[in-house]
Amino acid sequence: MNDYLMTLLLDPNAWAALGVLIVMEVVLGIDNLIFISILTNKLPEDRRVSARQIGIGAALVLRLALLGTIAFIIRMTAPLIELFGHAFSWRDLILIAGGLFLVWKATKEIHHSVDPDPGPDMFDSGKASIGVAAAIGQILLLDLVFSLDSIITAVGMTEHIPIMVVAVIVAVSLMLLAATPLANFINQNPTIVMLALAFLLLIGTTLIAEGFGAHVPRGYIYAAMTFSASVEALNMLSRRARQRKQGALQPALGNSNGGH
Repeated sequence: MNDYLMTLLLDPNAWAALGVLIVMEVVLGIDNLIFISILTNKLPEDRRVSARQIGIGAALVLRLALLGTIAFIIRMTAPLIELFGHAFSWRDLILIAGGLFLVWKATKEIHHSVDPDPGPDMFDSGKASIGVAAAIGQILLLDLVFSLDSIITAVGMTEHIPIMVVAVIVAVSLMLLAATPLANFINQNPTIVMLALAFLLLIGTTLIAEGFGAHVPRGYIYAAMTFSASVEALNMLSRRARQRKQGALQPALGNSNGGH
């Protein structure tokens, strides 16, 4: 075992595979992080950080546990049932279920945001304990979907389990560091919430498509998300410029009126 690890440590290809896999795991983790940030921002403020830590910690445990069942994970891609002339595996069914959940959740949150008189929110602060339990339950459900996708990606990129383990630990640790800043940024910029919910709709639709066998290159998805985020960043800069201009005009107007 020591000889095996030493060989990996001295192998440049192993280091290259580790670097690429860490980047891939971080990119795949962005989807999960957006969902966790939106969901925990609906909780009472004193519960948000702990809920994020539990959710991301569960993602780490799930991914490491799945790495221990690589042989089983690989079999999950084998055809299980056939419907309408298309064979579905366990992975396909899990992706479809996760995608439907994301579409439902994002649609529900968008409706709650735009409805002038929304019904009682499932994360009502008057029901903090139920809200925390519901949030963690939903995070765990999506953790399973994203973890499965993450591990299958890792299996496709390298055959060395130690490389997969290190990549997963590094990627999830980065998620843990980025979770609170991202959640605070989303919470402080209301228009970002709608953009993030639109991202969840896009991701959910992609998961459903992949479950039905229509592979959607992730590069296109992330390019679209980057473009949309760039446009929103320009809108935010424009709003702040107008606010600064208005703030500068108000004292000037006050002085002018005082002079008369």
